[in-house]
Amino acid sequence: MDQVVEIYKENQWTSYLGDQERLKKAFENSLYILGAFDGDKLLGFVRCLGDTEFILYVQDLIVRPAYQRQGLGRQLMKKVSAAYPHVRQFILITDKNDEKSNGFYKAIGMTEDLFGFPCSTYFRKQEIE
Repeated sequence: MDQVVEIYKENQWTSYLGDQERLKKAFENSLYILGAFDGDKLLGFVRCLGDTEFILYVQDLIVRPAYQRQGLGRQLMKKVSAAYPHVRQFILITDKNDEKSNGFYKAIGMTEDLFGFPCSTYFRKQEIE
């Protein structure tokens, strides 16, 4: 988990950094986790949630900044697709204004819409006490 935290810090994903015990539980409850390594060094990982039949949600796809643009993210997503070839929907959420992330997801064949079907996205933010 130390290297996971390092990667979140390097990418400034601070929402994961407040409670390491909760982060550990989140990983334990994930459906699929795959890391990319150079020896013992974790370079990036993908973490997914879902029902394994109809939907797979990519919660995290993250690579250390020094190793980005080398195909690691693309390979991680290929491995997820290969592990769940029959799943109908692969979904993820990214910041609308993050040009780098949006460009990457489009480059690997993901679309911003639901193939012409009208849909809306709803969120409920819950404050943690």
